Amino acid sequence: MHKQTEIPLYEALLKYKNSKPISFHVPGHKSGALFHLQSNNIFQEILRIDATELSGLDDLHSPEGVIKVGQELLADLYQVKESFFLVNGSTVGNLAMILSVCEKDDVILVQRNCHKSVLNALKLVKARPVFLEPEYNPDWKTATGVSKEIVERAISLYPETKAIVLTYPNYYGMVYDLKSVIEIAHSHNVPVLVDEAHGPHFIIGEPFPVSAVQLGADIVVHSAHKTLPAMTMGSYLHINSERVNHNKVKEYLQMLQSSSPSYVIMASLDLARNYLATYQPDDMAYLQKEITRFKAELATIPCIHVLEYPDSGGDTLKITIQSRSRLSGFELQKRFEEKGIYTELADPFNVLLILPLLKENQDYPLVEASRKIKEQLEEIPYDPGEEEFQISSGKISELAVPYEKLSNIESELIPLTEAAGQVCAETIIPYPPGIPLLLMGELITEEKVKQLTQLRNKGARFQGGSFLDSNQIYIVKQFIK
Repeated sequence: MHKQTEIPLYEALLKYKNSKPISFHVPGHKSGALFHLQSNNIFQEILRIDATELSGLDDLHSPEGVIKVGQELLADLYQVKESFFLVNGSTVGNLAMILSVCEKDDVILVQRNCHKSVLNALKLVKARPVFLEPEYNPDWKTATGVSKEIVERAISLYPETKAIVLTYPNYYGMVYDLKSVIEIAHSHNVPVLVDEAHGPHFIIGEPFPVSAVQLGADIVVHSAHKTLPAMTMGSYLHINSERVNHNKVKEYLQMLQSSSPSYVIMASLDLARNYLATYQPDDMAYLQKEITRFKAELATIPCIHVLEYPDSGGDTLKITIQSRSRLSGFELQKRFEEKGIYTELADPFNVLLILPLLKENQDYPLVEASRKIKEQLEEIPYDPGEEEFQISSGKISELAVPYEKLSNIESELIPLTEAAGQVCAETIIPYPPGIPLLLMGELITEEKVKQLTQLRNKGARFQGGSFLDSNQIYIVKQFIK
């Protein structure tokens, strides 16, 4: 019986490294023997465990040894049926879980403020997505999650629904009544797929929200690298029920993931699981004390406001700072960077900070960071401003042009001010957070034009929308009025 204190894959890699192997196999750096001189102090040690499918190191695509044990320990920690290491990020998890449950023209309900990888999966399979607009929080000025009422209404309108894809929490750590949504879906035998990229640490328990796996979601994807001590691209996928075909999920993971998976990333996933499994109540008490102190220091700065979650429900590793001055969130972020403080993202109003999941007596420069923020903002006067922007919620919509026809459309560049009522011919994604504002094939509303204009004027960065700088957008030609 294996224990959570074990780190099987990492320990096997250490054993391999300590054996001082002579490499006549890939990768070409030969266990760190070949490296660029300038990288000597940074890369050489890590390259010693950047191995391949050698005896004793197992194979991610057919695990029988230490990777199998590592994934079984992961499933045991999350109390799910099966868990998998992902080396292509949560993106590959979202692709695999969606491709495994639907086929061409299948109706699938999708929370509209989803990550672009969800939409890419739907496009690949040529499904028929039905978008559910999330609720909007006017205090945070951001979309949150879907209500149980809109899910119930959508399933009644589309009884042929094959699955529902949800995002929980949102990028800012806000949660919603996911339990009721899952119960409604399951009462219609609709599997629930959850992109819980930002919530792999929720299973620790209070004060964190309850995890989607504990609430009964059928497949859950976690970005271990977002809040756990794992390397970038390291993620998990969990299968939590028999409503989904396990073999299909595995098949798509084998298709979509690299046939040469990074052992360094996989080892970091093994270590992250162990870190989470050994988290103790004293660690939580220490973490919350550090967070409380940090937030108290930020609260003394007049020109910003530290937002609190509605009903105290949200991820305490996330701190959202809202501007109470003439500075936008993007401008605040730039000011912080001038002091060497790099935040996760900014929007027109807010800046998001993601804190580390500290254990007892681990030091992190939170006090230093609050002091630098205070110094940078001390001359900025308090000015709440009057700019407000309301976003509608509760809408159920489909693409105006289905995926199957999008490859044959003709497009035309027109002024953004004339785009309302037209069909968008490009996907425009503010990044971060990677949530598309406009989808290719989607009807452009006046509200979306206002949002896009506001983001552009405030200095947001985009993927897509190559002519936004000149205030133009591509629309589907045959839909021109």
